[in-house]
Amino acid sequence: MNALRESAVLRSPTLIPQPAPTAVTDHSRLRLFSGSANIPLSQEVAHSLGMELGPMIRKRFADGELYIQIQESIRGCDVFLIQPTCQPVNDHLMELLIMIDACRRASARQITAVIPYYGYARADRKTAGRESITAKLVANLITEAGAHRLLAMDLHSAQIQGYFDIPFDHVYGSPVLLDYLTSKQLSDIVVVSPDVGGVARARAFAKKLDDAPLAIIDKRRQSHNVAEVLNVIGDVKGKTAVLVDDMIDTGGTISQGAKLLRDEGARQVYACATHAVFSYPATERLSGGLFEEVIVTNTIPVPESDRFEELTVLSVASLLGETIWRVHEDSSVSSMFR
Repeated sequence: MNALRESAVLRSPTLIPQPAPTAVTDHSRLRLFSGSANIPLSQEVAHSLGMELGPMIRKRFADGELYIQIQESIRGCDVFLIQPTCQPVNDHLMELLIMIDACRRASARQITAVIPYYGYARADRKTAGRESITAKLVANLITEAGAHRLLAMDLHSAQIQGYFDIPFDHVYGSPVLLDYLTSKQLSDIVVVSPDVGGVARARAFAKKLDDAPLAIIDKRRQSHNVAEVLNVIGDVKGKTAVLVDDMIDTGGTISQGAKLLRDEGARQVYACATHAVFSYPATERLSGGLFEEVIVTNTIPVPESDRFEELTVLSVASLLGETIWRVHEDSSVSSMFR
């Protein structure tokens, strides 16, 4: 059943026009390379552009050190390096930095780090004394390594864009999620924010669903990855509740929210998130029958061990491909989401 469902939904969103593959022949300076974090997504992005990923040697020394070598000339080229900094975060981040450095030393004209999922984004400010702001530290590392611009999807905190002193294109997975939800023709939808901090995201999502009503879950976080759900602000009785978030990590917040929505009389509960982090015990929490469907994208690869019957994985490859093309062509990115 999983294979049938994914084969049906792992497709390009209809809301985003695909670039003509033949157009790349007129722009021979465009190059795509992939880190090891999500090679299938990178291959899909390249396919959407009518290209192949650039050849690269990637290996480890006996002590675990990474070695990267670009296997073609990129002198004067517009290079895009696709690498989500997902688990294992430190390895994938270091690999990205080495890739950037290799391209800089190979005289690339412009290096764009394409980070579908930006790790360390949750530590974006100091909430107590003697804490590190790792979201800013990562921004410094990427910039110092030699990246000229950055492209990321659905940041956990939009203010991270301000941590960079290089051009930053922030794109959203919502067109993919909205396209799929619209195709299901759900009725009596209410969009639910799992906490107060996600209200802006949920409101924008609701507006695209024919101005669906909005509800908010009042949540108090006790510590990292531990939250207590208190009550629902808004009417969900008899409605189809769609919980919207940027990521699902351990699944605690969203599963507690789903239980509360059921208790408040919601007829159906769907979960939508761009990033499927799925740290333990997310799979167990999400597959317990609380949700009609858990809808995520492939910014982070979801291994077979983390898949379950209610899970649907949508592809953002076409959206990323279109964004890369627009950046390369110096055309508007923000107009894609108006």
